[in-house]
Amino acid sequence: MSLDDIFKDSWKEIITIIIASAILGVSFSFPGFKNILLLITLFFIIICINIIAKKIVAYYYEASIKTRFWKLYQFWFTEKSHFRKPLPMLWIPLIISLAFNGAIQWLGILEFDIQAKTERVSRRHGLYRFSQMAEYHIAIIAATGLIVNILAAIIAYFLNFTAFAQLNIYYAFWSIIPISSLDGSKILFGSKTLWTILFIITLILTAGCLVIA
Repeated sequence: MSLDDIFKDSWKEIITIIIASAILGVSFSFPGFKNILLLITLFFIIICINIIAKKIVAYYYEASIKTRFWKLYQFWFTEKSHFRKPLPMLWIPLIISLAFNGAIQWLGILEFDIQAKTERVSRRHGLYRFSQMAEYHIAIIAATGLIVNILAAIIAYFLNFTAFAQLNIYYAFWSIIPISSLDGSKILFGSKTLWTILFIITLILTAGCLVIA
């Protein structure tokens, strides 16, 4: 796998990221619809660094990821409790923001699919070959995006760019919540210990953001 494979067909993902950024930017600007362009730009940067980080780690594990809008298939825990077709959930941030007059925001809008090479390089992973991704590796990939957002928030805070820092933390918080096929579920199923540590960190940082907001 070459570096070109990391961003193969990336134009499709760029369109997805632009739409997701616009939706989140508009939802965060309510009420009043102030600073929409700034919010859209910030969310675009936040989502991009999250996805790029995950793509780089996936590359190390001889796999590729494709980002798409979150789709809900299972609406309950029983086997037959599912929709006939996956239901796109990109409208949720706008609905919740409007319903609660901007007091509550929903940032869970994107998920990723992962595909391993038919044969993953043995020199990187020991003297064995396998074509399926281990859940722990998927958890590491998902967690990387979250960790990068936290690091970006810390750097932005010390550079006195508070708005960017807060949005990164909020995005990281939503990334750790284990809902459906969002990143939080991938981390939890792959490593409960990793999920617990990251959840505590993001919860503390989110509480701090709410206090200084």
